[in-house]
Amino acid sequence: MGLFGKKKPRESNEIGNSELKIKLADAALGLLAEGEDYTELANTKCEFGYLFDIEGHGIEALFKLETDKTTAYFAAQGDKLMRLNFNEELFKSTTESFLDMHK
Repeated sequence: MGLFGKKKPRESNEIGNSELKIKLADAALGLLAEGEDYTELANTKCEFGYLFDIEGHGIEALFKLETDKTTAYFAAQGDKLMRLNFNEELFKSTTESFLDMHK
């Protein structure tokens, strides 16, 4: 039990859930603009910083897509997917902070 008798929400680390990762990556690919963000997607890579399913909240994820032209960063919160204005340093520090809070 947490402070004032509130239970901490149950959370599940889903970093090994390939099906969920593919769904999120596919949705993020749909947000990329052809010609601006990529010429071709053949060698596009996806890397997740974290991926959790939190009771009462839903998915919480931070990941990046590396294309032939750019690296695009994304966050999933609940049922929303957002493209972020991040750089690699911010991606790494946010990932580290989030994982530290959810140990």
